[in-house]
Amino acid sequence: MSTPAAEHAPGLAPTDGTAARARGLTKAYGSGETAVIALDSVDVDIARGRFTAVMGPSGSGKSTLMHCLAGLDTVSAGQVWLGSTEITGLKDRELTRLRRDRIGFMFQSFNLLPTLNALENITLPMDIAGQKPDRQWLDQVIDTLGLRDRLRHRPAQLSGGQQQRVACARALASRPELIFADEPTGNLDSRAGLEVLGFLREAVDRLGQTVVMVTHDPGAAAHSDLVLFLADGRIVDEMRRPTAETVLERMKRFDVIRAPADGGARRSDGPAPDED
Repeated sequence: MSTPAAEHAPGLAPTDGTAARARGLTKAYGSGETAVIALDSVDVDIARGRFTAVMGPSGSGKSTLMHCLAGLDTVSAGQVWLGSTEITGLKDRELTRLRRDRIGFMFQSFNLLPTLNALENITLPMDIAGQKPDRQWLDQVIDTLGLRDRLRHRPAQLSGGQQQRVACARALASRPELIFADEPTGNLDSRAGLEVLGFLREAVDRLGQTVVMVTHDPGAAAHSDLVLFLADGRIVDEMRRPTAETVLERMKRFDVIRAPADGGARRSDGPAPDED
């Protein structure tokens, strides 16, 4: 089991380069006086080979930011790049191919097919794309996640933690440039959640991956290298080498000080569409 990022040595992955970035990223829902600004001219860089956590109160824009960076949602203004590829403005087919070939996804609902066993679920995206997995890499992922003796089991035969490990392996199997994890421990008990966080940490340190995780849990954020804090659609702070205590202390400030809504287009105190 891995420990939080603040307690272990830097990962083996190269630290130079940017896996993803955004400039002037704006996302609005609706128009006119009833418009909700989910993201407000956000500039952000996601470092390659590092584990970044995104936190903020409900409705702050954290899931919307992840969806826009991953090409899962369109932007109202601004630009987004995956590596050197600008994804804003790509056609649907090009975006689908890019997400399939270069991005891995983990969600709290797991999204495993009940009729397939663990190995078939892991390789499903590559099977659909007509690609053969790199067997050496796949074996490394399977062994890192401790799934070797569960490959022939179907989801119903696996615990919640094991199912999330399968989802993690599926995200890693194609060796994507970037992995997005949206509340990956949200449906797990504390022990299983710690296991998954440890595996994400190992994916960065041992497998050289880049992970961006949206979470509301300070303990989960403590496994990251960097925490980005969002409020009212803007990045308002960041924290390197976080601990659960320092993250919790920072989050408490959101309950005490909330910026007043600007005139005109309003910001939502509740969740925007698809925003937790």
